[in-house]
Amino acid sequence: MNRYYTKVRKIIEMIKEPMLAVLTALLISSFIISHTRIPTESMKHTIYPGDHLIVNRIPYYYRNPERGEIAVFTYEEDHLIKRVIGLPGDIIDIINNEVHVNGKAIDESRYLDETTKTYLYSGSVIDFPYKVPSGYYFMMGDNRINSKDSRVFGPIPRTAIIAKAGFRIFPLQRIGVVE
Repeated sequence: MNRYYTKVRKIIEMIKEPMLAVLTALLISSFIISHTRIPTESMKHTIYPGDHLIVNRIPYYYRNPERGEIAVFTYEEDHLIKRVIGLPGDIIDIINNEVHVNGKAIDESRYLDETTKTYLYSGSVIDFPYKVPSGYYFMMGDNRINSKDSRVFGPIPRTAIIAKAGFRIFPLQRIGVVE
């Protein structure tokens, strides 16, 4: 009987550290940071298909997303990454291919080049001007002509927004903070 307990104790000692490491990794990826690979061009020229990002879950535990941030959210069981354009209560409009928030064109020169136009989609579920409901956010991809975003599927509930884009880890020539 003593031999049995000795063997069991040795097995437990052998697997204790690897199991602790796996558990720690799972907890970190579930609650703190996680990795995501970008599959589409919807955020091109900021983020490209094939880019690998570390996204940070911590900021949205204690504060709400801010306009201009790039956020990861859940939509129809997929994780999408888009830029926060409209906050709860904002009135969003697209006038002359420019995004207007609360009656003023927003400065998007930091992340859009001057030739980028913002179009309305004929299949949109919303009409413009559009008031973002309480508890919801209006999200758009930076590649405005090739992005399925809030212009198509409407606003995103705050509860679906899970992480803030943080750091590009691949490709190595573009490693750095994502803004």
